[in-house]
Amino acid sequence: MQTIAAGRFKDVCLKMLDEVAATREPVVITKRGKPVAQLTPYVPPDRVRSLAGSILRETGDPYGTGEHWDADGS
Repeated sequence: MQTIAAGRFKDVCLKMLDEVAATREPVVITKRGKPVAQLTPYVPPDRVRSLAGSILRETGDPYGTGEHWDADGS
């Protein structure tokens, strides 16, 4: 795994992004010799999670309080 100082990373950030995308190898970014961040290649999720189809049926008024109000008109 490659390491790079934060000051140097600032200078070559865009080039480093391209390199990580091409080689798929992460890079550790250090500050004063101590690791502070890791630049890793993006891995898209296997599938998009969605709530579509999760509601089986709707019942009642989801916004109602159950109290009768004079303005209800009933």
